[in-house]
Amino acid sequence: MLHLKHILLFLCVIHIASGGASNSYQDCLQIASKFARTVTNGPVNDLRTTQGYNVSCSQMSNVTCPGQMVNGVCRFQQKLVVTCINGSTVRIRIQSNGLPRRCSLVPLTAPITELNIDFEVNFNPDVSVNSPNKAPANAGELSKLLCNISNHADVPTASSFVMYQSSMAMSVIAGVAIDGISIFNVNSANQVDPFYPNPSSYAAEGADQCLSHPGGGGELHYHIGSGCTVNPPSGNLTGCSPEIGCLNNIANYSVQTFSSLKTLTVIGIAKDGHVIYGPYLSSGTQVTSGFDICNGMFYDSIGNYGYFATSTYPYLTGCFGPGTYPNFKPNCTTNPATSYTKSSYANSSSTGSSSGSGSKGVTLNVSTWLTIFFTISMMTLNIPVLFM
Repeated sequence: MLHLKHILLFLCVIHIASGGASNSYQDCLQIASKFARTVTNGPVNDLRTTQGYNVSCSQMSNVTCPGQMVNGVCRFQQKLVVTCINGSTVRIRIQSNGLPRRCSLVPLTAPITELNIDFEVNFNPDVSVNSPNKAPANAGELSKLLCNISNHADVPTASSFVMYQSSMAMSVIAGVAIDGISIFNVNSANQVDPFYPNPSSYAAEGADQCLSHPGGGGELHYHIGSGCTVNPPSGNLTGCSPEIGCLNNIANYSVQTFSSLKTLTVIGIAKDGHVIYGPYLSSGTQVTSGFDICNGMFYDSIGNYGYFATSTYPYLTGCFGPGTYPNFKPNCTTNPATSYTKSSYANSSSTGSSSGSGSKGVTLNVSTWLTIFFTISMMTLNIPVLFM
């Protein structure tokens, strides 16, 4: 018969073995260091009053320039503050003016506008494959969820999202890239894939070689992964043209921009506090499976959940996950994922059906159950158990 001390020890084993997301203060600082910050001792009261990084761009006109024209050259500043806030729950605050450390090729009549993005959220909150935030029951519901430009307006309560600056763009902003540019909801204003629209009567949208373009209010943004977030090019940019293998092949081109970054690479953070990564895992394997309907993935052995750049819709993040893994697809793209499949961790931790439904609780994988079984057996036989 187990004594009280055995029961307490058993509970400790469950706690230790079940793990949890990497969301300590040090974890947050490590992610924050990947951003092209212009202030390192934030947060600041008003980002607009801070000193930024000077950018010069001769290909921008007096209409498109977000700063000032000096002798025919557009000059502006990139401003970005990322602050980790220590406490019982670690939080991260993002403050950005939405401008990059590089040029941008935009239509001559499309102005780029300086923004004032400022929000705070729980850093990398714990989530469970057995408690999905999004679980559409059929293709219609999935399309209604993903093919909706406003579906990033509402952030899950567990993230404790706080917006310090109100902006029309915040309802369509899904996150912020490490270069300070907004990551918009995946859809165009027509509520379809901007690059592979369905129906095809909608024209595919254009972008520059870094895969960014301006919104209707002048907000420069991404819909898809770009290696420029990590390695911004110098000088003038070209468009998404056939010469660089981009036009009509933008999804594969997106992955190719990470050709020198074939490892787990931070490229941004979503408004729900989860990290956005490039298209590769730490092993160097390209992410082509293992993700849910939101493009989120439990990508390691302890249950960290993040969004990944993929060559299929929704490219970065389609909703705030975790989501489920159904066998149906959205109807607003001609480039959907081949299938939604669970990663090794998600599969071993699942207690529900393939749709991911289930009740909340501690998720225990195979190694966890073996640890618990071994511990109980040893305690029952009164054999000392040592924990390292």
